[in-house]
Amino acid sequence: MKPDSDMTAPKNGQTEARKYWMGILARAGTDRLETAYQSLDPRPEYLHLRPPEIGMAMVRARAEARGERFNLGEMTLSRCSVRLAGGGVGHGYVAGRDRRHAELAALFDALLQDPQNGPALYRSVIDPIARELARSRAERAAKTAATRVNFFTMVRGED
Repeated sequence: MKPDSDMTAPKNGQTEARKYWMGILARAGTDRLETAYQSLDPRPEYLHLRPPEIGMAMVRARAEARGERFNLGEMTLSRCSVRLAGGGVGHGYVAGRDRRHAELAALFDALLQDPQNGPALYRSVIDPIARELARSRAERAAKTAATRVNFFTMVRGED
């Protein structure tokens, strides 16, 4: 099907930015997103295109990272799609069984796509959450590194 003339595909930079913020929203946690939502003034009106629901997704992997693909197993995920009163559409997919998290992720996805208000929202919501996630990841890496054991083989003189 050929797209209508007024429909345009997002530029690559926009697509990459959206992938990034959707990843941040998926890892942010419900409490953090709920706090950001409560701080919005005015709170946006929206309707569910797809109400929050829980399902399963197949996780695929590769043997030795390059080999044949295989089904590793299934994981639970929640998803939601919303439409803002102004027409913007957002989608949220999060690991686990948290419907509210998926709904908030979809709402912020729609809000962040707005060219007028999206950049300010990005700075006030996405940037702080990204910094928190990076700090948490660095702390975990430091704790893991502290328990690292280096194994080596010593050669005995009589061998």
